[in-house]
Amino acid sequence: MKAGWREQVLTVIAEIPPGRVTTYGRIAAMAEGATPRLVARALRELPSDHGLPWFRIITASRKLADHPGAAEQRQRLAAEGVLLDARGRAPAERMWP
Repeated sequence: MKAGWREQVLTVIAEIPPGRVTTYGRIAAMAEGATPRLVARALRELPSDHGLPWFRIITASRKLADHPGAAEQRQRLAAEGVLLDARGRAPAERMWP
């Protein structure tokens, strides 16, 4: 695994614009040496006051991952205009990049 992947992942996350979402896999593809699981791990290991838009990261099926912050994630996305459909999927036009 390439050293520095974590910093690359955090840099990509910081760049996700408001009102847009991306997947763990897309972030991993932009960070050399990262995988979707490593992206999730990097998020889990962040301090609570990190300030990164973690809530803009969803699964490849455009759904929220099953985690304790999912309700808060749904609320934050809705506040930015990202409304999930009846199947719990984010609109394809909201995907970034």
